[in-house]
Parts: sequence; structure tokens; C-alpha cells
Amino acid sequence: MDFRLTPRQAQLKAEARALTDFIAGYENQCEEENGLPADAHAKVRDAVLDAGLQAVNMPAEWGGAGLTIAEQVTVQEELGRLTGALWDMVWRPANALRFCTPEQRERFLVPVIKGERRDCYAVTEPGAGSDPQNLATTATKNDQGWVLNGEKWFVTVGDHADFMIVLAAAGPERAPTLFLVDKDTPGIEMTRVPRWMHTFVYEHPEFTFTDVQVGEDAVLGAIGEGYDITRSWFTEERLMIAARTIGAAERALELSRDWAVEREQFGAPISSFQLIQGMLADCAVDIAVNRAYTHQVAWEIDHSPAEDRKTLHAKAAIAKLSASEASGRVVDRCLQIHGGRGYDRAYAVERLYRELRVDRIWEGTSEIQRLIIANELIKRGSGVLDLPVA
Repeated sequence: MDFRLTPRQAQLKAEARALTDFIAGYENQCEEENGLPADAHAKVRDAVLDAGLQAVNMPAEWGGAGLTIAEQVTVQEELGRLTGALWDMVWRPANALRFCTPEQRERFLVPVIKGERRDCYAVTEPGAGSDPQNLATTATKNDQGWVLNGEKWFVTVGDHADFMIVLAAAGPERAPTLFLVDKDTPGIEMTRVPRWMHTFVYEHPEFTFTDVQVGEDAVLGAIGEGYDITRSWFTEERLMIAARTIGAAERALELSRDWAVEREQFGAPISSFQLIQGMLADCAVDIAVNRAYTHQVAWEIDHSPAEDRKTLHAKAAIAKLSASEASGRVVDRCLQIHGGRGYDRAYAVERLYRELRVDRIWEGTSEIQRLIIANELIKRGSGVLDLPVA
């Protein structure tokens, strides 16, 4: 087994770090102003395009960076170092947009890849969170296409995006279906922008849909394919969460190591105290183990046949569960090492402490990941633990 980064991955890592360092210049402003002004968004967009890291999950022939999953993980790990979720400014179009028709691709996906438009995914509802099948938003057929009615919560980037991917129960059969909907379509209202524990560059608003008329060409994929398309998105996105949380944890550890070496108490640097050393060592273990597994699963996704997708879905759940919870432990220790300074929002460890908490909730809670893993074990045995064979 060869665990070395390929020359291409090493190059991508360096490019992603350079971009991350540039975007990091906006961290304090984002925290202090609860977001960034339009000119900052424009400068970051230009920097992303200059770096060639736009739409890393989309094929090069469509204008994306065309990276493999392993290469995407390498990039996301670096971007995860950013606070304020500024990593999300390096846009990844929803994987569901791969299912666009050629006409939809030109109208929606290509402009997103170019940084001219932005998408958001509207799935969660008041009664449909961990259980998406409790779907209440409906799509009713008429002679003009479809009429959407319902409510969506936690629509990440919903304040900034100009079109939405909306999951609705279509027709009398209540077939779960995705629809592409311009946000300025009559009947769409952003009803509430909750104040969250974290400070993110984008918001997660709530929307209502009241008799929203869309055409027949608004269907993404096919009628009834909404859950399958969404699940295909979850596998990759959960792995990217694992990568980003590892990057965040590593930054927290670096900052805490430096703080421990420089901070003196009782006549000595606190790094000389064994309790501090133990926390630093535990952080290193959590990061190293989860990085190795996340990169392993990324490699497997790139090289495994399609029939292994259910097992890979479970492996991505393992990576997301383990990395998000380990990173939470890491940043908790790092905040403690910083003492009172760690509780100051001007310090990155404080921001990371708040921001990493959501990674155990969104894109499937830790409890849902455990159910996915257990279900795979019960149905197919312990193959989810197997290493790939050449």
C-alpha cells in the first residue's frame, strides 16, 4: 500500500493552502460583521477562479476542476482550516446537479461552475429532518407543470443562492422528486433567518412555498428519484465533512502547540506540564487516525465498482461519524489549553469550537450515521471493515 500523496495531490494541497491563507484574511471581519460584504465575496470568487479550484466535484469538460474524490479530500482538508465556514466560498455545486439535462446544465450548473450563480439544497422541513420520508412539501401537476407548496428549514446558503434544489412529494403517489426553482419565483418567501451558535459566512434560512408554479422542465432527474439522487450526494458530502473537520482539528492543534510552547506559568512554558502534553498527544492521535481512514475511503470510492456503493456509503458514514466526533474532542482540548484566551472570539480555537459542533448534526446526525453503519453490518456482515484488495 502506498500512502504517499501523488504529485498532483501535493500540488493541489499547496494550491489549496495558498487559497486558504488568502481567504483567512477575512476571518475576523466575518466574525465581527456576521458575514462579508459583496466586495469581499467578489475578491474571493476571483481568487478561487485564479486558483482553478472552482467546482472541484464537476467534470473539467463542464468547466469544473474535475478532481477525483481523493483529490477533493486533499483540497477540503486544507479549506477546513478556515473559520466562519469560509471554506464554503470555494463553491462545490450540489452533486445532484450532475443529473441536469443538457438544457438545465446550461441554465443552472454551468453558471454555478463559473461563479455566476449559486445553488442551495432545500430538503429539511419542520417534521422531516433525520427522517426525510416525513416529507410534507408537495408538488401538484397542472397544465403548466408543477405547483409547489410547503416549508423548508436549514437551507444552507439560502440567503446568497439565486436558485434552489427543492425536494417535494410529487403527484398523488407522493413520489419524492427534486425540482430546480429560481429563488425569485413568485410564492417563495424567506420567512426567518435563525441566529445560530456559529458565525458562518452564509446563513441557513427558512422558506415557505405558496403555490409556486414551475415548468415541467424543472424536474431534476426523474419523478420519484429524489431520495436516490440525494443519497448519492450524501456519500461524498459526508466524506468531505470528515476531511474538513480533520483540517480544522489540525489547525487547532497547531495553534495550541504554539501557545503551549510560548505561554509561561509557574516559571515554565505550559508545554512542560504533563497534563498539557497528554492533551496535545491525544489530539495528534485523533487527527492521524481519522485522516488515514478518510483518505482510504476516498481512494476506495475512486477505485471501487458501482456494486460496492452501499458499502462505500457506510464507510463514508464511519468517516463522518468518527472524524466529526474526534475533531470535537480535539478542539475542546485546544480551547482548554488556551485557557481564558480560548474563550475569546478573537481566537480561532474559540470559533472552531462553536463551528465544529454542527458537523455532528448536519448531512446526517451522528446517530443516523450509527444506524447506517449498523444496518450495513446486519445486512452484509463485517465487509464494511475490509480493506480493498488489488
